Amino acid sequence: MKRRPSPVTRRRVLLAGAGTAAALFGPSPGAVAAGAAARHHRRAAGPLQPYASYWFPDSLPSGTPGDGVTWRSLKEWTPESDPDLAFNTAAVPLAERFTPVPANTTARGGQARISALAAFGPTAGNPSQGSATADYYAPTHWAYLDELVFWGGSSGEGLILAPNAPVVDAAHRNGVPVLGTVFLPPAAFGGQLRWTRDLVQRDAAGRFPLAGKLVEVATVYGFDGWFINAETDGGDAALAGAMREFLRALRAAGAGHGLRITWYDAMNRTGRVGWQGALNDLNQPFFQDGAGPVADTMFVDFRWSAASLAGSGRLAERLGRDRYELWAGVDVESAGWDTPADWEAIVPAGRDHVVSYGFYRPEWTLHHLPAGRTPGDFHAADDRFWSGAVLDPARPGGAGAGWRAPATAVADRSTLTALPFATSFNTGHGLRWYENGAVTSDSPWNHLGLQDRLPPRRWAVRADGERPEVSLDFADAWRGGSSLLVRGGLGAPAALELFPARLPAGAGTVVELTHRLDPSSGPVAVEVAVAPREAPAPGEPAPYSWLPAGTLTPGDGWRTDVVRPGAALGFGAPGTGTLYSLGVRLTARGGTPVAWRLGALAVRDVAGRPAAPAGLTVTDAATAGDGTTSLRLRWQRAAGPVRHYELHRRLPGGRRVFLGGTCGTAFAIAGLRRAQGEAAARLEVRAVHELFTVSAPAAAQHPW
Repeated sequence: MKRRPSPVTRRRVLLAGAGTAAALFGPSPGAVAAGAAARHHRRAAGPLQPYASYWFPDSLPSGTPGDGVTWRSLKEWTPESDPDLAFNTAAVPLAERFTPVPANTTARGGQARISALAAFGPTAGNPSQGSATADYYAPTHWAYLDELVFWGGSSGEGLILAPNAPVVDAAHRNGVPVLGTVFLPPAAFGGQLRWTRDLVQRDAAGRFPLAGKLVEVATVYGFDGWFINAETDGGDAALAGAMREFLRALRAAGAGHGLRITWYDAMNRTGRVGWQGALNDLNQPFFQDGAGPVADTMFVDFRWSAASLAGSGRLAERLGRDRYELWAGVDVESAGWDTPADWEAIVPAGRDHVVSYGFYRPEWTLHHLPAGRTPGDFHAADDRFWSGAVLDPARPGGAGAGWRAPATAVADRSTLTALPFATSFNTGHGLRWYENGAVTSDSPWNHLGLQDRLPPRRWAVRADGERPEVSLDFADAWRGGSSLLVRGGLGAPAALELFPARLPAGAGTVVELTHRLDPSSGPVAVEVAVAPREAPAPGEPAPYSWLPAGTLTPGDGWRTDVVRPGAALGFGAPGTGTLYSLGVRLTARGGTPVAWRLGALAVRDVAGRPAAPAGLTVTDAATAGDGTTSLRLRWQRAAGPVRHYELHRRLPGGRRVFLGGTCGTAFAIAGLRRAQGEAAARLEVRAVHELFTVSAPAAAQHPW
């Protein structure tokens, strides 16, 4: 039987970097190790800094909230009274995705899936639109996830936590729904049974007003449902019955909006908290009762065993439910890939999976790294966590007792189904911001809403000779904060699979590569790999055609090469063919090790440029004690498709400096300082197309 982690471990909120940053344009913060330091950084962010929203159900705690904490009642919340709503609203719709032929022979589609509970910062003081640090948990392995829970909540801050918009926008771009958290904590963490009763209270008409509020928050903010974690003990069967009816009302009210509920295995039908580590008769009423489904999925507590999971799967099927709607909890917060787990109990090798599994706190891949860690260090660790120690999902290993990385068991998914498609390999954080290969801000940053769709198979390389090292690298970029770097000796051509796809294509379809060599590299011949059919079987390569894209030599700088796969493959009118996979093949010229960067990849039929936004307006301003100014900006959405918006400051002399970006139409700026001789701060916002072309600016000025 699995040992339940200690409460201190399970509720520890890691404050390093995420959500505790100073103002976007102030000094970049280091890791924060104590609550006092976190409160200090919240004060430094400025009076107009918006944060992710959090509430108590109704009644508030006794006493006075801590510094930087605001106590709010969800029952009293309305969209009209929410001053930060525009900054917290996600804008990217949930993308549809498909399951390609798996990269290896052990991963399976249609069986076990993965939920992840991840904390992106503290409950209070979690910035709505990124912050001025690259030291941030920036998940990119969306292809293996079926659900992300924005984890948090505390008795001293708030129990109901709405996801911030950047996380939702990044997840949605990759087809992953995001849930907010309702955390009713154990008494050891300050939990009070009155908050459970507040949540499930009825009005005079017998309705559940808080169920309606939860649905309203999710639909207005643009996320996908709620993770309900009722761990406050001391209830009775009547309270358990009220909770079940509340869940049913919440599910019914959210169904028309596509919302979902995950129930955590804690409260049982007696009203007491008794973690079962199984789906059984004590907690079944919160998953399914005689009238039908109550929750969409259940997160099974960590104390499961092989027998309890097998029994849980059988019970789910007897109830007419999918056994893979059960998440078997795996606590990776403390040990990551060294976490002991009975993988055969969840995803056995050689037979059907038993249930799905749920990672608790996979942001370990960031926080276990020592001080001085870089974004590259984080992504190397994150790739190992999801792909396995070999860093190749085409041969992930891991069938024994050690770490069984998701790539070994779960088939990846893709959202590449329509043109145009483009990526600049931007991970959503960086040490600088680049535009067309030039630095337009030298400040560290994070904003997951600006993250691109990234290669899901990290890194599927086929080479007869030495295998090169592949990584997301932050030393240089074409656009955003990172690029894809391939380096090492190439004794033979090396093919890198980038994206499984189902992109419609015709004779006029083009693929554009923007790439260059580092000064240390030898010459490299580059070919674009395109596949007109799927791979013939799991673990087999796609049937690629290789289209020459030129030979690069050091000193060339960034250049864009164009190939026409539709014409080469004999496609006719637009959409008469399909591209099932995209990749590249590199061949070294001259025997010198290579260092090749791919800064952007685009597939399109026609070029596009977005319309300009309009009405850029400064809606609020405040000056801090250090003389810096904070602003809130709004603008009108540009007509037509827009990927995101980017804001710049135009300095005296004409130089543009990147301030930030967002998928929405509001942005908060902190830490502005007057430039010498400047009468007013000149601000600009531009719309960015899916192909990363940009519109003309909308402009505004703020006088000093």
